[in-house]
Amino acid sequence: MKSAVERWLLQRWYGGRSPGFGLRFLAGVHHLGLKAKSALAPRGPSDRQALSAPVIVFGNFTAGGTGKTPLVIALAEHLAERGFRPGIVSRGHGRTSTEPVRVGRETPVEQCGDEPKLMFERTGLPVLVDRDRLAAAIALISDGCGVVIADDGLQHANLSRDIEIEVVDGERRYGNGLLIPAGPLREPPRPVDLRVVNGGEAHGGEYQMRLRLGSPTAIASGEPRSLDSLAGMTVDAIAGIGNPGRFFEALRHIGISVREHGFADHHRYCAEDFAGFTGPLLMTEKDAVKCRQLGLSDAWAVPVRAELPVDFFPDLDALLDRFPHARPVP
Repeated sequence: MKSAVERWLLQRWYGGRSPGFGLRFLAGVHHLGLKAKSALAPRGPSDRQALSAPVIVFGNFTAGGTGKTPLVIALAEHLAERGFRPGIVSRGHGRTSTEPVRVGRETPVEQCGDEPKLMFERTGLPVLVDRDRLAAAIALISDGCGVVIADDGLQHANLSRDIEIEVVDGERRYGNGLLIPAGPLREPPRPVDLRVVNGGEAHGGEYQMRLRLGSPTAIASGEPRSLDSLAGMTVDAIAGIGNPGRFFEALRHIGISVREHGFADHHRYCAEDFAGFTGPLLMTEKDAVKCRQLGLSDAWAVPVRAELPVDFFPDLDALLDRFPHARPVP
């Protein structure tokens, strides 16, 4: 479950409580650190190593997840349909390994992280996990990828980028607008090429994204079942994502009564986490990739699909087509 410290911080970041002098002081230290980092970081495209394929960077300015993974998957599928051979680079939050990992069907989730594993399983495209996103991008381009998608890379200043996409939690936005730890901001928000708002309501110049639930599959066998078969039932539901409440509310919206079990983002599950559950048990796909070996019965992964306005992909394509090195791979 979410720790007492995490709950305490969230109340100050998003719940209207004052962070107090101590957290504000530490946020000031964070601000000085950002200034020092900025002075040493590449200042623009001319200071970064040029790459022979375009790089699309996804990210957010707040701590925690905002729903980037379904959008990364949707973009990767769109680019593949256009004839590009996209590859995905990720740091692999929550993994136990430190060396670069090329994600494959047999790669243990502990080695690569839950989000890279899910992105590989959903797309079948090359996914490379490395703390050094620049090295990972160079490796994917050497392997023949025509576009690199950098997951959670807005703060990775060393990585050259052609398009920046910010994903905002539409319900939480930027909270109290303060830097970590007084507030949720990793850095002050700045202009990006495209801003996608997950949930809530998009403002002018933003793109609204809604996450639609798909048919659950049994995590042990892959057997599908319809969501309608769960309507009117009471279920246990877990979510170890940036905003677990969004998943629980989506289940309630289709008539499922939910006993909530929210966990920290990238939580490593063990059998004890499910003690006392009476089932059925519903979870996100991101949680499911970490729970398959736990022997859970009547446990189901609920996929989500990013639903975007009709102008999002044409606007993205127009940005991408400006670059002469953006080309489909034969």
